[in-house]
Amino acid sequence: MFVRLVYESFRRQRRRKLLAGIAIALGVSVATAMIAVANDIGDKISRELRIYGANLIVTPQDDTLDLEFGGVNLKAPSDGAYLSEEDLPKIKGMFWRNNIVGFAPQLPASASIRGQEVTVLGTWFAKPFTYGKQEYVSGAIKTFPWWKVEGAWPTDDSQDVLVGQRLAQRRNLQGGSQIPIAGKMYRVAGVLSTGGAEDDQIVAPLPLAQQLSGRPGSVRRVYVSAITKPEDDFAKRDPRTMRGAVYDRWYCSPYPQSIAYQLQEAITHSHAEPIRQVSQNEGPLLKRITGLMLLLSLAALFASALAVAAGMATTVLERRAEIGLMKALGARKSVVAWLFLAEAVLLAVIAGAVGFAAGSVLARHIGLAIFGSQISAQLVLLPFVLLIAIGVTFAGSALAIRRAVALDPVYVLRGEG
Repeated sequence: MFVRLVYESFRRQRRRKLLAGIAIALGVSVATAMIAVANDIGDKISRELRIYGANLIVTPQDDTLDLEFGGVNLKAPSDGAYLSEEDLPKIKGMFWRNNIVGFAPQLPASASIRGQEVTVLGTWFAKPFTYGKQEYVSGAIKTFPWWKVEGAWPTDDSQDVLVGQRLAQRRNLQGGSQIPIAGKMYRVAGVLSTGGAEDDQIVAPLPLAQQLSGRPGSVRRVYVSAITKPEDDFAKRDPRTMRGAVYDRWYCSPYPQSIAYQLQEAITHSHAEPIRQVSQNEGPLLKRITGLMLLLSLAALFASALAVAAGMATTVLERRAEIGLMKALGARKSVVAWLFLAEAVLLAVIAGAVGFAAGSVLARHIGLAIFGSQISAQLVLLPFVLLIAIGVTFAGSALAIRRAVALDPVYVLRGEG
C-alpha cells in the first residue's frame, strides 16, 4: 500500500516535479564535472606547468659537501666535480620514469671569440638514446620549451651552435653567420632568446663544450622536467628515517623529493633537489583551483536545494487537504513524513542519474577546452553523486516536510489550516 501511495503521489504534479528534477540535475551535473576534473587536475596542471621548464636539478654530490672548519674552507681548489654522461640514460630506468617529460645536461666552458671570453654552454638539443630495448629522445627542446629560437635548432651531432640574443646583437650575428670558436669556424643555426644568462652565451652541442673544457664524457649539471604531485607534510619527511610500508608509500608517490631521491640512485655520485621557485608554486596553484571548483559545486548545489525547497513548499501547500485526510484516518506523523521522503528520494535518484550523465559530458568538454585531453567521470563516482543528489533533495525538502507533519487535520479539513 505504501509503495502504491508513493507511486500515485509521485506521478502527480508532473510539471512541478520536472522543474525540481531539472534543478537537481543541473546542480549535480556541475558537481560531477568538478569532481571528475579535481580527480585528474593534479596531473593535468603539472603537465601544463612543464611549459615553464625543469623543476628538478641534479649536480655532483661533491658540490654539496660542507668542508668548512673554523671559518676556513678546506675544499680543494678546483673547477668543481662532474657527472658522467653515460649515467644519464639510467634516468629512464627509474620507478617514475614515465613521469620524466625530459632532461637536459649542461656543461659550461670558456672560449675566446675575437678577443672576448664567452661562455659556451654544451647541452643536448634533441638527443636520441636507448635504455634497455626502449628508444628515447631528450634534451633542451623538451626540457626548456619556453626557449625561443629564431632560425633552426642545431642537431646534436652537428657543428652548428645557437647564439644568445644579446651576444648576437653585440656581434651582429644571425642565422647562417660563421663564428670562430677555439680556432675553428662554426655556423650559427639560430639566435636563442631565454630571458636569462643564455642570452649572453653560445649554446652548443655537448661534445663541443666537453672538448673546450677538456672533460670528455662529463656534464656539470642536469635539469629534469618531471610531472610531480604537490608537496605536503609527508613529502618533506627524510627517507632515511622511514621504514617498511611508510617508506614504500613515500618512495612510490611522485613527490618532487621522491623523484629527486630516485635520480640520485640512478646517477652515480649525484645530488638532486627540486627547484623551489617552480615546485613550491604548483601546490598553492592547485589548491586555489580546487577551492574554486569546490565553491562552484557548493553554489550549484545550494541553488538546487533552494529550487527543491520552493517546489516542495508549494506541493505541501496544495496537498494540505490530502495530508489532513490521511492524518484524520489515523496515519501517524512518521507515515506522512516517509511518504514525502520516499517521493524526494525517487526524484533525487532519477535527477541524480541524469545529472551524472550530463556532468560526464561537461567534464569531457572542460578537459578538451582547457587541457586538450579528455576527462571522464568514472562510474565508481555514481553512488557518491546519487548520495549528493539525495542530500540536496533532503536539505531542500526538510522544512516543507516538517510543516506537513505539523499540520492539524481538524483545521485543515475545516479549511482553516
